[in-house]
Amino acid sequence: MGLDDQVEKMEIRKNYRNVWHTNLLSTISADTPYCLFSLFCGPCVSYMLRKRALYNDMSRYVCCAGYLPCSGKCGESKCPELCLCTEVVCCFCNSVASTRFLLQDEFNIQTTQCDNCIIGFMFCLQQLACICSLVACITGNDEIGDLAQMLTCLSDLVYCTVCACIQTQHKVEMDKRDGKLGPQPAMAVPSVQQMSRIDQPVPPYAGYAPQQTYGQPYGYPPPPQAQGYPPAGYPPPAYPQPHAYPPPGYSR
Repeated sequence: MGLDDQVEKMEIRKNYRNVWHTNLLSTISADTPYCLFSLFCGPCVSYMLRKRALYNDMSRYVCCAGYLPCSGKCGESKCPELCLCTEVVCCFCNSVASTRFLLQDEFNIQTTQCDNCIIGFMFCLQQLACICSLVACITGNDEIGDLAQMLTCLSDLVYCTVCACIQTQHKVEMDKRDGKLGPQPAMAVPSVQQMSRIDQPVPPYAGYAPQQTYGQPYGYPPPPQAQGYPPAGYPPPAYPQPHAYPPPGYSR
């Protein structure tokens, strides 16, 4: 997948309408044991989640889920299990991100602003720690070196915590997919309003549009008539009744 394809795919993800079953802030309460398992054994969890995301069909495996230039060029078809082990150990961050993109593209899941802020904070903290480390190496200042070491420890702690929450989020989403969170709601035929196009500001009416009292445009249905024949109120009162024919005063 080229750079242009990746940029286009990222733009498409912004228009996804579904959301994760649980956000990053709620993953600890959603599945605490799995979150702790992801914290202390991240590569193992990444391996299991990728395999589960592929429905346990390793013949579908591609390095980094096909989102990097090296994908499909590492001999994955010959030994997918070994390639996946190498990916989760040597490229742990990419393996987590690839599983995330794989699930997002399959279920049209968007990332909420809260999740984006958490992930963005993690990356910014890593970049800041890297910059301070470079400045400390160039200047040889001990104070900057201590600051860089402190930021590095803090960024590693945030990185491990956020990755554990991300992987727990993936696990909960696949539990939902596989029906482990309870039976799925019964599918029903949506009404006409729900089936309208997304780009319409106001969905169309179900049936005829509301009728106007005056000046109705051509094409509106006429007002409903009473059933049966003759209609109610016929003939009018001024019309001579059949039994009164011929009328009084008539002479031949």
